[in-house]
Amino acid sequence: MEWIADWLFIIPLAPLVAAAVNFLLGRWWIRDRAHWIAVPAVGISFLASIPAFLAVARQHGPLTQHLYTWIPAGDFQVPVTLYVDQLTAVMLLVVTGVSFLVHLYSVGYIDGDSGYHRFFAYLPLFVFSMVMLVLASNFLVLFVFWEAVGLCSYLLIGFWFRRRSAADAAKKAFIVNRIGDFGFGIGVMLLFVTLGTLNYAEVFERVETLSAGTVTAIALLLFTGAVGKSAQVPLFVWLPDAMEGPTPVSALIHAATMVTAGIFMVARTHPIFVASPTAMLVVAIVGAITAFIAATIAVTQYDIKRVVAYSTVSQLGYMAIALGAGAWIAAIFHLFTHAFFKALLFLGSGSVMHGLHDELDMRRMGGLKRYMPLTYWTFLIGAAANAGILPLAGFWSKDEIIVGAWVAGYPVIALIALAAAFFTSLYMFRAVFMTFHGEERFDRAHLHPHDPPWTMSVPLVVLAAGAALAGFVGVPPEQGWFHHLLEPVFEGTAHHEVSPVTTLAFGAISTVIALAGLYAAAAAYVLGAISPAAVAERLGPLYRLAYNKWYFDDIYQRLIVEPARGFATFLWRQIDVGIIDAAVNGAASLVVWTSQLWRRAQTGLVANYVLAIALGTVIIVGAYLVAGSNLFR
Repeated sequence: MEWIADWLFIIPLAPLVAAAVNFLLGRWWIRDRAHWIAVPAVGISFLASIPAFLAVARQHGPLTQHLYTWIPAGDFQVPVTLYVDQLTAVMLLVVTGVSFLVHLYSVGYIDGDSGYHRFFAYLPLFVFSMVMLVLASNFLVLFVFWEAVGLCSYLLIGFWFRRRSAADAAKKAFIVNRIGDFGFGIGVMLLFVTLGTLNYAEVFERVETLSAGTVTAIALLLFTGAVGKSAQVPLFVWLPDAMEGPTPVSALIHAATMVTAGIFMVARTHPIFVASPTAMLVVAIVGAITAFIAATIAVTQYDIKRVVAYSTVSQLGYMAIALGAGAWIAAIFHLFTHAFFKALLFLGSGSVMHGLHDELDMRRMGGLKRYMPLTYWTFLIGAAANAGILPLAGFWSKDEIIVGAWVAGYPVIALIALAAAFFTSLYMFRAVFMTFHGEERFDRAHLHPHDPPWTMSVPLVVLAAGAALAGFVGVPPEQGWFHHLLEPVFEGTAHHEVSPVTTLAFGAISTVIALAGLYAAAAAYVLGAISPAAVAERLGPLYRLAYNKWYFDDIYQRLIVEPARGFATFLWRQIDVGIIDAAVNGAASLVVWTSQLWRRAQTGLVANYVLAIALGTVIIVGAYLVAGSNLFR
């Protein structure tokens, strides 16, 4: 036990060293061999996480390793201590395991890119930041690496920075997340002001001393950070645009790192949220709205990566529903299963792009099943898991969330989640059928689709196995091995008993809804029994609402971006140019004018100089005489 704790530092150190080496030496020496360092380093991090997981899974208690004291200021101490309990251990396996597969996949995907070494410097840095966020034992270290994760996302989304769309998407992600992070930062400061500490254990012990209003304010401020990082309404707009980055980056952000940070943070700080029923209700409502809105948007999109991106937003909404309903283990269970099938869907999309020379529009695909069988079957497993088809991973975790909302006394939220489940199945199988079935709509004269090389295929197969089997760790519902593993973390929180009848009833309802979505997609895109264009025309404004992403981007553009840009233009023209530059330029012009005036006195004629001297002498003598007279006394 002790030796495991003594070696915890290896988990974050390995990816950090890889990032530093590739960043410092990649351009001149390592170049296209950067993956030789990055891939093994993340693999080492994953392997080092396994004994830590096994140790805490055997109920030996949390592991801690004190590295150093960052801020020693009298009674205020900020130690950098690595902390591993059951929740941390699960997150470490998810982050490092999925990240290793994404790194391996990237070897084939990024091959030949001019920024190869830079990519394999940013990617392990991202992993290091997320690992440290998970391992933090206090709010200040959490906040530092919370921001580091945001920085890494900016670097990776804007990896192809010469493309205007990628640069804009990176800035959008950075700015939108700063809005949420502002609230999160205030929440952390309010914690320190009211409780005098930022250490997790001490904060959770003292939460009961806070007034109801104060704890609600702190919880909502912390949740603001999660709204940004985990792409909840209204700050979800950055995540679909993040598709401008390389596909492995999308997989890493959506499955293992950035977007899971907000869900993890709320779960980690659950004693604060449990103390505020108001905050819990807000979390559940925001999650339900997010799950439904994102699912309806995904149904109308044609870009395969954006369909999967909005799917991520919707699934994060489900996790938020679970958090708000107090179904803490269900939220982490869905985070766990989601990591497999969402990484699989993104990497599968990347495989399709790889075979079609970066084509993204599903209307220009079709019939790829015969050319890319491995990609097809793995993508199908991921889509079915995401849709909640029994017995794949997504069914078990998503159904548990819906049941959790129902028994927590949120029937409306449970019904919204069921409605979102129908759209989830519809858009997932719509993507499968449009991409892999039907007639071939791509240019067969110039495109020759094919399955990817082994470095890209192996991660697909491994993730497909996870998407199919990972859900069984939570079976039977509410009583599975996964639940017993995490019970010590969430002990003391209210637990709603769920009858077997309720579980079976919702399982049956969820299955019928998922199959209904599958049938609707097949009827529209395989059987031809339904015309998607006719449905869109009949729905009219509702379809346009979803297709235009509920106008969130347009509203922000009109109400925030354009006024801010206009105000900035005013400040530039009137203040910067009109006053500041005018003052500086005016002073310079005055000096020039004065120098030109004096230059005219320099005629080069001796007679003029003698005259000037004589006049000066007369003036001086006259002034002296006047001053010495009684005239002014």
